Amino acid sequence: MNKFVKLIVLLFCLMGAAQAEMVAPDVLINSTIQEVIAVVKQDKDIQAGNQKKILALVEAKVLPHFDFARMTKLAVGKYWRTASAEQKQQLTAEFRNMLVRTYTKAFTVYRDQTVEVKPFKLAADATEVTIKTSINKSGAASVPVDYEMEKTPEGWKAFDISIEGVSMVTSYRGTFTTQIEQSGIDGLIKLISEKNTTASTTQKGEK
Repeated sequence: MNKFVKLIVLLFCLMGAAQAEMVAPDVLINSTIQEVIAVVKQDKDIQAGNQKKILALVEAKVLPHFDFARMTKLAVGKYWRTASAEQKQQLTAEFRNMLVRTYTKAFTVYRDQTVEVKPFKLAADATEVTIKTSINKSGAASVPVDYEMEKTPEGWKAFDISIEGVSMVTSYRGTFTTQIEQSGIDGLIKLISEKNTTASTTQKGEK
């Protein structure tokens, strides 16, 4: 019995040590990208555009590293303060679904591109950082992609992505602001929900 108790204590100690070792943001981005690319290269169904498999890959490997609550808050901007708790929950859920659809669609245009994570040095007291990467393809200009990341108790999380200098969150904010001014928070929720439904129907039809 004593040996069993000692093993349990040791197990919890090891779990605590593993949680304490937070993966550096650049290492996290690089390992995630390389793992996803490796899966895509090996899976013919994903290469052919199988939405079910692509979605499963994104859900398992990509989404855990994003802070959708903060992304939604930034995209909604000043109107976030006036939204009810229920509206915030609905906005976050619909915004997450929209980004998932956008991300899965990107896999359908993958054609042997490589991703380079630029050299990065993490300051000991850093809580927010920018990880710079570039998508490279032979015979084409490289595309710079920057990840804005924050340090959370669950590890480093991305809360914005900039492609060729254009922030995804900022881009959505303009559209969201216009919609809220026209039809309120509920109008925005309805708009995003309808777009998600349309996109989901379209992608199912493409299987």
